[in-house]
Amino acid sequence: MKKISLLSGSLLIVLFSVFSVPSFGQTITSSQIDSLVERTLKTFDVPGIAVAIVKDGKVIHSKGYGVRSLRTMQKVDENTLFGIASNSKAFTSAALAMLVDEKKITWDDKVIDHIPEFRMYDPYVTDAFTIRDLLTHRSGLGLGAGDLMFFPEGSDFQMKDIIYNLRFLKQESGFRTKFDYDNNLYIVAGEVVKRVSGMSWEDFIEKRILQPLSMNATRASFNRLKDTSNVIDAHVPVNGKVQVVGREWSDVANAAGGIYSNIADLSKWAIMQMNDGIYGDGKKLFSAEVHDDMWSPQTILPVRGPSPYNTHFASYGLGWFLSDVKGYKQVTHTGGLQGIVTQVTLIPELKLGIIVLTNQQAGAAFTAITNTIKDSYFGMPYVDRVKQYHDNVVANEANAKKITDQVWKDIEAVQKSVTKMEVSNFIGTYNDKWLGDITISVKNGKLWFDSKRSPQLTGELLPYKGNTFIAKWNNRAMDADAYVIFGLDSEGKGSTIKMKPISPMTDFSYDFQHLDFRRKP
Repeated sequence: MKKISLLSGSLLIVLFSVFSVPSFGQTITSSQIDSLVERTLKTFDVPGIAVAIVKDGKVIHSKGYGVRSLRTMQKVDENTLFGIASNSKAFTSAALAMLVDEKKITWDDKVIDHIPEFRMYDPYVTDAFTIRDLLTHRSGLGLGAGDLMFFPEGSDFQMKDIIYNLRFLKQESGFRTKFDYDNNLYIVAGEVVKRVSGMSWEDFIEKRILQPLSMNATRASFNRLKDTSNVIDAHVPVNGKVQVVGREWSDVANAAGGIYSNIADLSKWAIMQMNDGIYGDGKKLFSAEVHDDMWSPQTILPVRGPSPYNTHFASYGLGWFLSDVKGYKQVTHTGGLQGIVTQVTLIPELKLGIIVLTNQQAGAAFTAITNTIKDSYFGMPYVDRVKQYHDNVVANEANAKKITDQVWKDIEAVQKSVTKMEVSNFIGTYNDKWLGDITISVKNGKLWFDSKRSPQLTGELLPYKGNTFIAKWNNRAMDADAYVIFGLDSEGKGSTIKMKPISPMTDFSYDFQHLDFRRKP
């Protein structure tokens, strides 16, 4: 989940004169934001975007652009609902912070004290693992480990399955030594909220956070929305053309990324955050003390190379990314689902918040908008962020295309060869301890891959090189074709399967590399 791939749409001739460039030291105006966003829509082929700016406790810009869906062509406005994806993590952190304020937990409570059946692969890590560790991406698990239990949509894994299966995910780095983004431990954090408060995570978020803040349209998941008349559709490029796709999400993962909201409601959230938990007429959602905890560095992130914002340090707090930009503290997070990406950026010392929601998975689009607005508030000389990030996207896509084109060229050569591969030795049922069973079979004369528990992982297996095949998934919107590498036993029959994605732009939640299949008798 976290689908922040830098995908571009059509290559367009951009008329730079349509964007009125802010002068040095001049804050960007609403009309300039309008021009910026309209240009971003076209450059990155995004159907719809919503942008809000809060400054000094007030909303100074809140507007929708483009359309909610290419099917209906209805306009985006400030009340249009988007999946905010991993921006939900800050809500999970806030829920736990409220329980810390109530003395029901501490950040450093052991997880097994609240979820006795919780187990990690290493017994020492299990015993030492704290609530703080659930929120800080430093468990030692690899990037996206276990995400295939809830992504793509349609799997049958429940909370008990995810908690149980964590014990099979081997750590790739030392405990608390390295940042690797994780979703499953935020799912566990949501279960802590449930067991401590006696309310489901969804009920807690809605009753204890959303209702007090009058975030009246926001809900803890799409399935809990009371009014779906003003909701976006997700969009992805398929074979070079942007199209509507289904909502790829499982409610079991709501604490990691399930919330649906709009810029009108999120502006209230941003103002409260920059006011140390205070909202309305002096009411307090959480204390300044736990707010400091959420916005204090927990896990160090590497900072390499020159930065346009003179960034020297970066870290992850509790539900937020933290860094220094132009001498100010920046608090931010992004979120990504298939076809939806979002960003919330706060500069607390300037009382500045920037919220950008989009309905296409072009992460460069929200980055271009956020950074252009940020530049103007920092008084920086104008840099064409739209062109800069579009150029980066084109380069990244060209590199990925070079890799995938070569793979399909090699497959075509194999298919034209006189020698036909004997596939009967690969047929059978294989098991991975956390994803469960898959079957390799022949359908209509083609070798086929089917996952029992994640039914969208189905597609043809095409011979590639030696004992390696390519899984070409039926759902082409997934953009996640993978190598399927068979290990053979002494009789030349398939005994094991390893997998890895082909394209470097494949979303990390397709964590094929963490699978370890063994043939079942």
